[in-house]
Amino acid sequence: MHRTTPLETSEEQNLFFPTPTRSSRGAVAGQVKNFVLDTNVLLHDPHCLNRFDNNHLFIPVEVLSELDRFKNEQTERGANARTIHRFLTQIFDHETKKVTRGVKTAGGGTVRIFMNDAMRREKPSPAMRRFAKIFPDREPVDHRIMAACLAVQEMEKEGTPCILVTKDLNMQLKAMAVGITCQDYLNDKVSAEDAEEGEIRRIIVEAHELQRFGSSLSIDLEASRTGELEINEYVLLAASEQKLMPARHMGGGHFQRLKVPTTLQMPRGIELRPANLGQLCFLDALLDPEIALITCYGQAGTGKTLTAVGAGLYLTGQKAYNGMTVSRPVVAMGDTLGFLPGSLEEKLHPWLQSIYDAFEVLLPANPHSGENGRHASERKKQKKQVTQQQDAGTPGQQKPLKPYEQLMQRGLLEIEALCYIRGRSIPNRFFVLDEAQQLTPLEAKTVVTRMSRGSKLVMVGDPAQIDNPYVDRRSNGLVHTRNKMRGNKLTAHISLTKGERSPLAEMGAQLM
Repeated sequence: MHRTTPLETSEEQNLFFPTPTRSSRGAVAGQVKNFVLDTNVLLHDPHCLNRFDNNHLFIPVEVLSELDRFKNEQTERGANARTIHRFLTQIFDHETKKVTRGVKTAGGGTVRIFMNDAMRREKPSPAMRRFAKIFPDREPVDHRIMAACLAVQEMEKEGTPCILVTKDLNMQLKAMAVGITCQDYLNDKVSAEDAEEGEIRRIIVEAHELQRFGSSLSIDLEASRTGELEINEYVLLAASEQKLMPARHMGGGHFQRLKVPTTLQMPRGIELRPANLGQLCFLDALLDPEIALITCYGQAGTGKTLTAVGAGLYLTGQKAYNGMTVSRPVVAMGDTLGFLPGSLEEKLHPWLQSIYDAFEVLLPANPHSGENGRHASERKKQKKQVTQQQDAGTPGQQKPLKPYEQLMQRGLLEIEALCYIRGRSIPNRFFVLDEAQQLTPLEAKTVVTRMSRGSKLVMVGDPAQIDNPYVDRRSNGLVHTRNKMRGNKLTAHISLTKGERSPLAEMGAQLM
């Protein structure tokens, strides 16, 4: 069995020599270092070879063999493996000496293929003998890559740090146990503060200013009073503990009052009301046609998915969009679903159950009786259609369609896994991406770049709840997208901190 490697997305054009960015952090600034790269780093970011500045990169030949296993896959992982192969072929230019001696990278360092024969020598070094005793099995690729790192460390001049770069946490632990310095690939990590759920910022104003803001719907404040604010950042204008009003910063110290209706009527469903201040700000961004991308952090039970889906149903009913798509990653984007029985729809259902649950709440089969006559007539029409469907088929075999299933039949709603989005172009669609923290940064880029003119993308998730072994709370696609796209008038970010699912769910999220 091959080792588990991360699934990443990449564009297959303009790949060679991208603009170099900051190097991996963690060593003395300016000191030239030797980095030995694991397979999962190359698959995680196919452009990484030009992102280590003036340091020297060593790719063990075992890594090439492992990449070869994935190159024929019709997945994002396969695309990334092919990208790395093309990149190395181009920079080495089929010259044998360059492969082992190294060639210059865009950052001023070098990259080379490294073949380790230190363990097969008649008299291996003490470090190699010790390594062979601890890891006598040479078959695992992990062991051979760690041995290559030891060989580079012995080969190079004393004082030059040699660092193993891998996203495999177990491999990091094994490497540290035998004295190998190692680290994660840090180029796409955000700061710890950017991955946190933050309370909405308060700005102190005078009582008369708050009153003027309430009547005129906007106010201008000096930067000395507000501090640094991003465009579309939500704040709370406070004259006292009792006199508070939410606002959105439009840029240049100009604040605008939120534009959110009292309730959102779902088509043939319930009325949705914001339950707290965070949801109110979230709805303001969701309903604004000028905002094309929204990122939302929130722990379990804060209403991220329900609020986003409810706004999408409302806007679709208002014909603001041609339809709505709700999607989520299936563990890792690009994995197949063939191991589940049944049709594609039946295969997807277990992975998308949380989304179906949200639609069950928003579009119940029997809405509350206290609705107006228009909704009552719609229910009668729906009942008549179901009766006709049952009469046309075999009795007992035809189940009545649920309200959201009728929307799916009409093409107004799509509920799908994210593994089929690559290559698509999605115009004039309200797109909700649930559990976005499971994505890697390049997967998130793929999703963002699929959005065509007129579409809105809503990415929701909890950076603290991650199942993907190759991303963490600081390097996942949700926080990466928020960090790269912040401060733009097309984007907004909201953190939901108050749980609304139940008192028990909120207590569990905080204490357990």
